[in-house]
Amino acid sequence: GQVTESGGCVVQTGGSLRLSCTASGVDFDDVAMGWFRQAPGKAREGVAAIDRIGNTNYAVSVKGRFTISRDGAKNTVYLQMSSLKPEDTAMYYCAATDQLYGATLIRSLYKFWGQGTQVTVSL
Repeated sequence: GQVTESGGCVVQTGGSLRLSCTASGVDFDDVAMGWFRQAPGKAREGVAAIDRIGNTNYAVSVKGRFTISRDGAKNTVYLQMSSLKPEDTAMYYCAATDQLYGATLIRSLYKFWGQGTQVTVSL
């Protein structure tokens, strides 16, 4: 399986951005998808996840500002980010798991990882 992220860029504080992640080599209907991020000098953290039937889970720091969704026809998961803050600056990674863990934010439970896309929120 393979996942590929896109959509990262520089955006101003308070702005919005949508990241996309396309999966291949997996049965998209049978995988949970997650978004993680890693800022310089910090550990990679879970941001949002969505399971096979659309249940979602968010980190406290992004709840109410970020929305994860999936499109089975396009094998794609999205992360809509709004009210962005400088502390949201990080490399954002997409991941997929074919194990039945639900919408988990536990990094070690994900099997397939993308290369990341950089999001920078400027002051």
